[in-house]
Amino acid sequence: MEFNLADLFERVADAVGDREALVAGGRRLTYALLDERSTKLANGLAGLGVRAGDHVGLYLYNGAEFVETMLACFKLRAVPVNVNYRYVGEELAHLISDADLVSLVHHRELAPRVRSIASRSTSLRWLIEVDDGGGAAVEALDALPYEDVLASGSASRSFGPRSAGDHYVLYTGGTTGLPKGVVWRQEDILFATLGGGNPGGPPIERPEEIGQAALANRSHRIGPFLPPGDAGPDEFVALSLGPLIHASGQWTALSTLLGGGRLVLYTRRSMDMRCVLELVETERVTMLTIVGDTSGRPLADALEVRPGDVDTSSLRLLGSGGSILTPAIKDRLLSSLPSVLAISEAVGSSEAPVQATAIATKGAPASSLSFAARDVTIVVDEDLRPVAPGSGEVGRLATRGRSPIGYYKDPASTARTFVEIDGVRWSLPGDMATVEADGTIRLLGRGSMCINTGGEKVY
Repeated sequence: MEFNLADLFERVADAVGDREALVAGGRRLTYALLDERSTKLANGLAGLGVRAGDHVGLYLYNGAEFVETMLACFKLRAVPVNVNYRYVGEELAHLISDADLVSLVHHRELAPRVRSIASRSTSLRWLIEVDDGGGAAVEALDALPYEDVLASGSASRSFGPRSAGDHYVLYTGGTTGLPKGVVWRQEDILFATLGGGNPGGPPIERPEEIGQAALANRSHRIGPFLPPGDAGPDEFVALSLGPLIHASGQWTALSTLLGGGRLVLYTRRSMDMRCVLELVETERVTMLTIVGDTSGRPLADALEVRPGDVDTSSLRLLGSGGSILTPAIKDRLLSSLPSVLAISEAVGSSEAPVQATAIATKGAPASSLSFAARDVTIVVDEDLRPVAPGSGEVGRLATRGRSPIGYYKDPASTARTFVEIDGVRWSLPGDMATVEADGTIRLLGRGSMCINTGGEKVY
């Protein structure tokens, strides 16, 4: 057994099969049922002709089908590719062509966009449509019903050996032009951002350990923030306001499922913080991941309009990434959520998932996003030399360690982003920062020229 995402998920499903894995709208799936459905879908895709290494597009809103398709691709050793449902026109056409998609799984509501660009792809062979009640199927769009493809597959895990080097691809775009795919080895993404199979605790040393880790960890990730003597919640329940088409949503989903927790998906088409808080109450969510002020400000507003109206006492941790969370919003959230022990902010990107973290706790003055310098994260100038502390010079954040292979079919961008400094490979995705006199790194923002609206980057 290797550090392969499908192998690891199957081991977790075998260990905690009766435990609830996924809540998506009105659907609730145990680990055993999620594993069975994704196995059948994998075999159904194989029956169509999808093979190991093929790229399958997930042009889907949040829902169980996104998670099932992602896992099915991993099982088959195919590569799931996120397709942003906000893309239209050239961005969408470029991604489908650039990613060499052989199949596209899409919600029916998105079918008109699919029809407008599908014929422009030379690789796309199978369209698979998820019935979301979004109206009649689009005429002349030869799409296979999702549930039919799933039902056609066997529930047998007869896939053969998999590899730690199987690819995980995340398409990112907006800050540097058209979308491009960041290619990772699965073992590297596991340890870089998915908690090493044991979120909140020490990474597992052997892949065979993951089932036991899932059995033991009912409140993983919360542990480091608990006061002495507090055993924490009986169950880890995660809800991310970053959709599955983005890194934050996917990484929350995968780390939760590999840790044996319960994943709650927000499935409404638009963001309603009242509905978010009701989900927190009904599902007893313990960790909520937000996107900086983009969701932090309306969340704080909703909490303050009708304080105490919704029971948020299960929440112990807020996570934030993808956009700056300002000190004032941190203070408001901590004040409005008495059970929350800390707000954890991650600095990172698809190319360098966690460059640093900053923790805000009750009673401590909130600040802008600053963090202690580490030997794995530095700030470099245009000549790739470290910026001197206290000089006031602005440079780029650079991170070493487990990192992507590069960009899919884009050696020029790969060479610009992943550079060698003194014989060590570093990732420089474009975050600007400066170094204070005491060595503290202060994040300033993205260097690439773009607009950030609602958490989406617009080039």
